[in-house]
Amino acid sequence: MDRIYRVGIDEVPKRLTLEENEHLRLTFIVMPGVSAEIPFEIKIGKPGVVLEIFGLYLCPHSEQVKFDITVRHMVGGAFSRQTFRGIVGGTARAEFDGLVYVAPDAQKTEAYQENRSILLSEGAVAETHPQLEIYADDVKCSHGATTGYLNPDELFYLRSRGIPEKEARKMQMISFVSPVIAHLPAEMQEQILSRL
Repeated sequence: MDRIYRVGIDEVPKRLTLEENEHLRLTFIVMPGVSAEIPFEIKIGKPGVVLEIFGLYLCPHSEQVKFDITVRHMVGGAFSRQTFRGIVGGTARAEFDGLVYVAPDAQKTEAYQENRSILLSEGAVAETHPQLEIYADDVKCSHGATTGYLNPDELFYLRSRGIPEKEARKMQMISFVSPVIAHLPAEMQEQILSRL
């Protein structure tokens, strides 16, 4: 099942519980001009669950966005993956707090968490706090986070091929957000790409 939440437009739930063999793909989208706090907790209470959480935040001005995402693996034999990407400019501030909790009896859990942000200006701020809290020993879990600027070598390469700077920067941003938007409907992808 796919669920897409456009923050500031759709009502975003604060908690969900997944049952046995349930497959769920959630996508949170924060478009330019939206400031919000998004607290969200999901509990995996039965085996066989497959959970994918995607997040995209585009904050080019003075937006204030905070994600507080908790995934609780209470039983073993389940899979979760979080993939969040953000582009932050102007004086905007974006924050990602993520926790993956694995209970003592949740053996054979697989859980992955990733948050990556691109800063477009010196005044932009992106903070990320990924956390793993693991009480089982037969698991595959990892987390990762990066914050940086558009790659100047990539920009130089594109410019050397005759691509104007503005278009080259947009191509870099499209590539950066593609892991999140790739599974969205084409119409929604176009709306997002038009705002880059």
